[in-house]
Amino acid sequence: MLDILVTNGRYPDYEKNQFIGGNIGVREGKITYIGTETPDAAKVIDASGRVVSPGFIDIHMHEENFADEGKEYIISKMMLKQGVTTCVGGNCGVLYQTLREFKDTISELGGSPVNYAMLTGYNWYRTSLGLGHYDAATREQWDIIRDKMQEDLREGAMGISFGIEYDPGITFEELIYGTEVSDDPDLLVAAHYRNDCLDDISSIEEMVNIQKHINKRFQISHLSSCSAMGKMKESLELINRSMDEDPRLNFDTYPYNAFSTKINSTVFDDGCLQAWGKDYKDLMLTDDPYKNVYCTEKIFRDARENYPEMLVVAFVMNEEEIAQAVANPKGMVASDGIINHGNGHPRAAGTFPRVLGKYVREEKRLSLIDALKKMTIEPARRLNLEERKGVIKIGADADITIFDPETIIDGATFGDISKPPAGIDWVIVGGQLAACGSEILTEKAGKFISYFEK
Repeated sequence: MLDILVTNGRYPDYEKNQFIGGNIGVREGKITYIGTETPDAAKVIDASGRVVSPGFIDIHMHEENFADEGKEYIISKMMLKQGVTTCVGGNCGVLYQTLREFKDTISELGGSPVNYAMLTGYNWYRTSLGLGHYDAATREQWDIIRDKMQEDLREGAMGISFGIEYDPGITFEELIYGTEVSDDPDLLVAAHYRNDCLDDISSIEEMVNIQKHINKRFQISHLSSCSAMGKMKESLELINRSMDEDPRLNFDTYPYNAFSTKINSTVFDDGCLQAWGKDYKDLMLTDDPYKNVYCTEKIFRDARENYPEMLVVAFVMNEEEIAQAVANPKGMVASDGIINHGNGHPRAAGTFPRVLGKYVREEKRLSLIDALKKMTIEPARRLNLEERKGVIKIGADADITIFDPETIIDGATFGDISKPPAGIDWVIVGGQLAACGSEILTEKAGKFISYFEK
């Protein structure tokens, strides 16, 4: 007997590039039946009028901060409610705890709302050596950082991440040396660019140059917040051309015209507003005592000095360029979701339904099947997990998101990120019913995905 049978839905067949009608059966965490019959099942879900999609994969988000916020799940529950079944944390060079500590906490809690894969964060270890954002590191320090990252790779990290803008002292030579922590070509390297593309696309050129110097796959992080200030067209032209030449290169992007990071970041150093052509009123703070408050210069400076960990939402990007990045034939959808004490940017709670509702259904910027590829099979391929995840086929992991393409849309807003999305009926993680609508049924269906388990 099957554990779950999903009937009357349609699922994406990426090899045929079309949707197929049929029933999908799940048993012991795997997809074990696809067809038109109705074998016996403990639970039957009628998916009439619905899309039965592989669970969405967020290849770029920022994981739980167990160290500061306690051993509970916050952002991954937001992910689950929007149909995400697998997340990749440790991006932008940022970690909140060692990978061993992260894994131990998931084990202690008996599982997680979503499956988690992790990158090891270069900047986190750089900071642990007492280096300032603009400091040059010595070759001895480079070696110490590599030793620390090797520990995370031995724990099963999928690769390495850098946040160059956050630590401008990282030279190109230092970055390349860091990627040589391992000779394994299957590791993923991801990097937050050096500067916003305002007058030129030199930051994207540096990203492309990194790929030319390493033997691993390279990911340009959140292109939206780099180039959607007037340089998206030129950036995409270079990236598309470079990806044609070397498919190991790729990028991710999110569907909002505002970015978010901590107010103590170098991103907000003097001169940033003038460079963006914006004002303090274009910055919204996200936590007490300034929750949902738009800045004045006085508020900005007080928050930067006295609440340095507070997240800021910066409305500095152009919506049309965001749409260009999302609809580009190449690239993937990712949230870049980051949360501080439950507060932050709505991308952590609404990215994937927003793409399907706004850019697919309402604006018709891209087709439904092309959008789903960017959320499922493409990130699975980047992680070398395409035989297990990102697809509906016999033997694949039973990570499934069932949604109504006519109603799916994000609910979270810049003023209230707690609002759940609409149009998602069921989310199945590892063969378990994990969410029904906005109700979470279990927080323990997910697990840590080790690089060595692929």
